[in-house]
Amino acid sequence: MRALVRRDLRDEDSSNYRWSNDEVDRAILRATKEFSGYLPKEEKATIATTNGSREIDISSLTGRIRIYAVEYPVGKFPPRYQRFSYWQDKLILLGDTVPDGSNCYVFWGKLHTIDATSSTIPLQYEDLVALGASAFAALAWGVYATDKVTTGGRDVDRDYQSWGRATIKEFYNQLKQLKRKLEAKRLYTPATGGYSKTSDRGP
Repeated sequence: MRALVRRDLRDEDSSNYRWSNDEVDRAILRATKEFSGYLPKEEKATIATTNGSREIDISSLTGRIRIYAVEYPVGKFPPRYQRFSYWQDKLILLGDTVPDGSNCYVFWGKLHTIDATSSTIPLQYEDLVALGASAFAALAWGVYATDKVTTGGRDVDRDYQSWGRATIKEFYNQLKQLKRKLEAKRLYTPATGGYSKTSDRGP
């Protein structure tokens, strides 16, 4: 991923990098978070319900970005998806079915991860994340280079700012297209609004 970002930035001379690895890594992590907000890593969790309660504890779903669907009871055909809402670490089933303590399936999206040895970003989207990372890096350099003497010339800060703004616009345009595709295959539409801290929805 570093190599892809440096290629976009034209910063491939290892003996004279303009951006340090730490700076590139920060840009990559920022782009990864932005990408995750539009196209999270898809997960399916099996969680036990509580007999007589519509409330389900989802605190184990770390790195959670959104909940797509809740299947309960499980193992039926066609699958039975329940209306739900959630707030913080509590998910509430809003349908007529009251859980009996058996398992439910929660379909959810989580933050992608990337490090020196592994990545959850799908291969087909690596160039897109690199594009976003290069834009963030260019914008950061443009801010840093303002009023500083650089070897790139007096307008280097404005050049990076201009290129970075154009590139970040393209990055977000592509992310929005991906989001529309994701919403088109949503399993179940959650209830409008979140979990209320002041009202009791009942068992």
